[in-house]
Amino acid sequence: MSTPATGTTADTAAATDTVVKVTNLVAGYLPGVNILNGCSIEARSGELIGIIGPNGAGKSTLLKAMFGLVKVHSGSVVVRGQDLTGLKANKLVTRGLGFVPQTNNVFSTLTIEENLQMGMFQRPKGFKERYEFVTGLFPELGRRRLQRAGSLSGGERQMVAMGRALMMDPAVLLLDEPSAGLSPVRQDETFLRVHEINRAGVSVIMVEQNARRCLQICDRGYVLDQGRDAYTGTGRELLKDPKVISLYLGTLADTD
Repeated sequence: MSTPATGTTADTAAATDTVVKVTNLVAGYLPGVNILNGCSIEARSGELIGIIGPNGAGKSTLLKAMFGLVKVHSGSVVVRGQDLTGLKANKLVTRGLGFVPQTNNVFSTLTIEENLQMGMFQRPKGFKERYEFVTGLFPELGRRRLQRAGSLSGGERQMVAMGRALMMDPAVLLLDEPSAGLSPVRQDETFLRVHEINRAGVSVIMVEQNARRCLQICDRGYVLDQGRDAYTGTGRELLKDPKVISLYLGTLADTD
């Protein structure tokens, strides 16, 4: 059964395997106005972490605060044992964090290949190796490498954005609502891509409004409410938890 979060991440025995640890994060867009009110999560090596919760709970703000896009007022973000709290995004991509925003996530006038090149603008050496890795995950990107990103569908742009974020070989990939605005078919494809990225060895933290689908594929999940981690457990535990169902899922979920 899932358990209410206590403000500290669970399973401290696995701390040496932790790739990112967020502790008591307080953050917001304006001075004195906090969206996060002491949020704590962690991701271990190779995990797929799902973040769900009602609108306004602070899900996207959490990712943006981790990635230096929202002011952190207190708390910490530690990646691979290094405290990176408050660093700017251009520094964080070289320290192991990759981020795919929900919107405006590709350079529309550039080709697919040029978008992938932009993913390594701070570390251009090794492009060929990373390009082969990314197009191995997403063969369509290689086949259509000269097509401009602005001519792609929403789901295809999402694939380019994820590919570009992977070019720097991140320890953790942060995904903000990757299925938002997509057709059901494209949503299925996107969740499959996320699963494939994770199976390739990349730890993933994914914020999703499609709570049920998110919990079905994630290893562990966190339910955010009012800027705090209210519940945590495995995806299957949260899908079956009566309180989580009542508050956030609405009906019993198919966990098969």
